[in-house]
Amino acid sequence: MLAMQAFGAALRARGYTFCSGVPCSYLQSLIDYAISECIYVGAVNEGDAVAHCAGAWLGGQKAVVLMQNSGLTNALSPLTSLNQLFGIPVLGFVSLRVGTPEEPQHEIMGRATPALLEAIGMPWAFLAEDPEEAERQLVDADRRIEDGASFFFVVRKGTFDTYGLQAAPLPRRTHVAPQRSAAPPPAMAPLRHEALRALADHRQPRTVFINTTGYTSREMYAVDDGGWQFYMVGSLGCVSALGLGLALARPDLRVVALDGDGALLMRLGALATNGTYAPPGFLHVLLNNACHESTGAQATVGDNVDFTALAAASGYAIARDVASVDELAARFDEWQRQPRPTFLHLRTRPGTAGPLVRPAIAPSDVKTRLLRHLAALGGDA
Repeated sequence: MLAMQAFGAALRARGYTFCSGVPCSYLQSLIDYAISECIYVGAVNEGDAVAHCAGAWLGGQKAVVLMQNSGLTNALSPLTSLNQLFGIPVLGFVSLRVGTPEEPQHEIMGRATPALLEAIGMPWAFLAEDPEEAERQLVDADRRIEDGASFFFVVRKGTFDTYGLQAAPLPRRTHVAPQRSAAPPPAMAPLRHEALRALADHRQPRTVFINTTGYTSREMYAVDDGGWQFYMVGSLGCVSALGLGLALARPDLRVVALDGDGALLMRLGALATNGTYAPPGFLHVLLNNACHESTGAQATVGDNVDFTALAAASGYAIARDVASVDELAARFDEWQRQPRPTFLHLRTRPGTAGPLVRPAIAPSDVKTRLLRHLAALGGDA
């Protein structure tokens, strides 16, 4: 059995100070240690937790993701199309719940966990219960992380001793009323690229953009490419979780998460996490055209969802419908001058400015370019 205090100290000594995850009783001591001693984001699902950690890594913090094996499949999309594709490392701990006695819902995933990790090319090892061996494993895993690769520890029952939670409860947020502006009919709404152009034109030097996958990234690339952009591919629905992780790791920045209605609907619980943890320098912009435009314009259920009311109920300091591109730009300017956790929702209509090309820069180069840009900014507000 590992002494949690000592193992946690070994993690922190190697720079692992940011953690996100979904609870498992096998990992209770590790999670309680993270809550008490690190920056910890309690995620609503495992995929968001992976994206939180990816954003924190972009902001200069080595990160740990925690989950039980039944949630591993929820993490596969960002692990493969975000972390592995862009070369963003994360240190993972996943419980192994299999055998008798055990809750029946874990049986299939418990048997499949090692094979799943191997199937996606994820290096992994059973975490040893012997402290000296676990220390050697951690050194090896950290070496892989430093080289830009992820690594997962599979944790059996009883690996950690008990650890007493030493943190205060989560902050309680005051729920603001959603703010409304009378929007034009959908047929007269602005095009997405018009909104992106306005945001790019009003961007201040310390503002960076995290763009959701699909036409949003492709149009932003056409509008104004630069090192202050992160073009997400895959990991649909994880853009605000990535932005949140970056904003928490780098509170000196202004971080804009550009979202779409189809993507946000896929991981709607992210609103609650964002509203609870988001620092002032976090802006969540939803461009809502009520369809999955890049895959054939199939309708989403977005027309039946009051996204702004959901954001307000989730704890954002400001949640506002904006009626025009000009109003979007004005609210963006206000946020850059006086940042507060903010959600802005603009209804757009389908359509592009012309044929769209995909970014002619590889995902790994998008990451490297952003890291250089952030390093050049330095850490001063």
